[in-house]
Amino acid sequence: MRNRYLYYITLMAVLGLTPEWMAAQEKTQYAPRLVVNINIDQLRTDYMEAFSPLYSTNGFKMLMQQGMVFTNARYPFTPVDRASAISSVATGVTPYYHGIVGQQWLDRETLRPVHCVDNDPSQIQTSTIADELKVATEGNSLAFAVAPYRDAAILSAGHASDGAFWIDDESGRWVTSQYYLSQEPAWLDYFNELHAPANVESKLLWEPVIPLSGTFNYYQHIGDQKPFKHKLTGSSRYKQLKSSGLVNEFVTEMANQVVTQQLLGYDRVTDLLNVTYYAGNFDHKAMTECQLELQDTYVRLDREIARLIKTLQQRLGAEHVLFVITSTGYCDQESNDYQKYRIPSGTFYINRTASLLNMYFGAIWGQGRWVESCFRNQMFLNHKLLESKRVSLTDALQRAREFLSQVAGVRNIYTSLQLIEGNNEEIFRVRNGFNAERSGDILIDVAAGWHLKNEDTQESELSRASFIQFPIILFGAGTKAERITDVVTTDRIAPTIAKTIRIRAPNACSSEPLF
Repeated sequence: MRNRYLYYITLMAVLGLTPEWMAAQEKTQYAPRLVVNINIDQLRTDYMEAFSPLYSTNGFKMLMQQGMVFTNARYPFTPVDRASAISSVATGVTPYYHGIVGQQWLDRETLRPVHCVDNDPSQIQTSTIADELKVATEGNSLAFAVAPYRDAAILSAGHASDGAFWIDDESGRWVTSQYYLSQEPAWLDYFNELHAPANVESKLLWEPVIPLSGTFNYYQHIGDQKPFKHKLTGSSRYKQLKSSGLVNEFVTEMANQVVTQQLLGYDRVTDLLNVTYYAGNFDHKAMTECQLELQDTYVRLDREIARLIKTLQQRLGAEHVLFVITSTGYCDQESNDYQKYRIPSGTFYINRTASLLNMYFGAIWGQGRWVESCFRNQMFLNHKLLESKRVSLTDALQRAREFLSQVAGVRNIYTSLQLIEGNNEEIFRVRNGFNAERSGDILIDVAAGWHLKNEDTQESELSRASFIQFPIILFGAGTKAERITDVVTTDRIAPTIAKTIRIRAPNACSSEPLF
């Protein structure tokens, strides 16, 4: 026995295999057992850092100190909202390929708004990281999504996941879709009875979680701030909940429940859990109306991230769980009154402008409904009328650009043909946010500080080109602590996860991993 032991020691020495090397190999032999992909709706680096005096040591502070932190992340397209952002992280591509151009778009056939999801992910035109994981493991991996909102849950879950859970606006209970599960799991009803917002009304009272989060003020001082107190009541209370700092506690509880009940991360086949948290303004109000609430939201979010990390690492082992964290990269619109302060501003009425363009085309080619409809900053031309009048789309779009460039408040005009055919870097981000099947023929870039308004639909938004900084953070599973200031794009998250768990990236993704 002693001779055999000496033989192995000698062999290891000859081959240069030290005990430390062998231990390192053991740790890196397998991919993480669980990847927790966290997307925080409207997370901002400036707020995350500003409220750090209020944080615990095991949340944001630990992530920033011990994680691999890419401090300057970007979405490589515009405009960005929750649906387009989450879809892009999941697929590793932009709306130009995956098709989710926003939470809504206009259907060209019916000219009616279409929501990005119903109860299934059929609108996503490419595979997601969850889909590729299921394919690579022949269905043996487990993939779930937990979010306050239906669109976030389904879009992050993708086509092949085992389940997606969100809070129902009406009932205040956690629900899922029959697309993923033919019937609700037995544990869900029991969990709802104990933990659903509808059954713990005491948790719908929102006060500062610690005294400092109700008094500490990061913002410009505009008068004394009294600690807030909100009791969420009425028929819209669950919608309000999902735009408050309270919702993140419910999300953490559900995420931990899914891991426990579905046995995620308990074997060597990698599983995936997609989680969405909220870090935006309370009830989507202007920031000036909810400053202290926003501070408290970040403090609560810090606690919930710390709780999720601690629970999963204790249960599965820190070396077996990889956390990937980023933001949706946008913020709710503000309703600033620039004219009050003599800042250049105005209102661009897209419906009125469409009527003028229609009259202009009518004067050239004869009367008709040349502009069929408007949606947000987009105009949809009548292709059938163009064909019947033998007017080329190229000619119509060129004339439209010439006409619209003279309208006050218009900074730039992009056409569908220009975006499809062009490779100009100046329009790269606009092209990436465009999808030929779901976007208009004409996209109007309204001047900063101007309001875009549609009197027919009562849509109104303020145009801003503000930069919003947010990070990409990888933590756990042996990830080394590092701070990287290079600009990186969020379409690189999916291939990074794919590389780490040794599968293919989503089928339309051509971006390189972050490392």
